[in-house]
Amino acid sequence: MTTPSERTVRIDAGDAPLVGDLSLPADAHGLVSFAHGSGSSRHSPRNRAVAGVLRDAGLGTLLVDLLTQAEERVDMVTAALRFDIPLLGRRMTATVDWLAAQPDTARLPVGLFGASTGAAAALVAAAERPERVRAVVSRGGRPDLAGDALAAVRAPVLFVVGGADHHVLRLNEEAAERLRAPYRIHVVPGATHLFEEPGALEQAAAAARDWFRPMSAIVPWE
Repeated sequence: MTTPSERTVRIDAGDAPLVGDLSLPADAHGLVSFAHGSGSSRHSPRNRAVAGVLRDAGLGTLLVDLLTQAEERVDMVTAALRFDIPLLGRRMTATVDWLAAQPDTARLPVGLFGASTGAAAALVAAAERPERVRAVVSRGGRPDLAGDALAAVRAPVLFVVGGADHHVLRLNEEAAERLRAPYRIHVVPGATHLFEEPGALEQAAAAARDWFRPMSAIVPWE
């Protein structure tokens, strides 16, 4: 297997510079950008584990911090910015635009992967860029926080939720009912919110891989 090219990138989001880790297999047939969850970052071991599974399937990955280091320090105290979905959604949209402008990623169909509150940011970006975003996966997400953007999403959405994460499962079911796009709810039996149980994260990653893998042939839903 060809070793992916990897580099740290800086993305101008308009109101802040964002830092991300871009990894591209030589024969990538798509790319997935990650929106991290509450109090997390691009160094999240869970998201990096999922990203590895996607790269093994021939997909590029972009793990990007949607908050600057200064903002993260504030958020560690207030926990406010991690719930600022308009802010996170705008910055996730900026990453989609940045990918469209880069010579080595412009041709690739884009999927978005969001965890916790990052799922809402991913859905907002999917609603803002329906011509670019081909598929969305929410892992243990709070898609309900995307609000009215849910009805504007056109890409197929996969909700991956732990079977023991009862409150979040209900929120996902309610959010799914507001979608007009195709969707599926994938419940990982016995898993809690962080998918820490043996084999739970692997199941979530496999479900995401299978959802994203055919996106190069997906035409955005109309």
